[in-house]
Amino acid sequence: MQSQNDQILAHLSSGAALTSLEAIELYGCTRLGGRIYDLRAQGHKIDCELVAVRARGGRTAHVARYTIPRPAPVQLELI
Repeated sequence: MQSQNDQILAHLSSGAALTSLEAIELYGCTRLGGRIYDLRAQGHKIDCELVAVRARGGRTAHVARYTIPRPAPVQLELI
């Protein structure tokens, strides 16, 4: 069985983003920020973006959405 760190790293490495609610639903992880901290300490580059979501009562809340940045495509010059 994979650890939560391994599951989250695989999720992010696939190009998908992840929020705390998704981490709870998919992996049973209630401390996504802690797992992100661990992965960054292992040397993984993980970006965080705050996104607005609708909360209870019609209010707006901001949550962290984590991603692994994609390398810029290499452009080759033809000679």
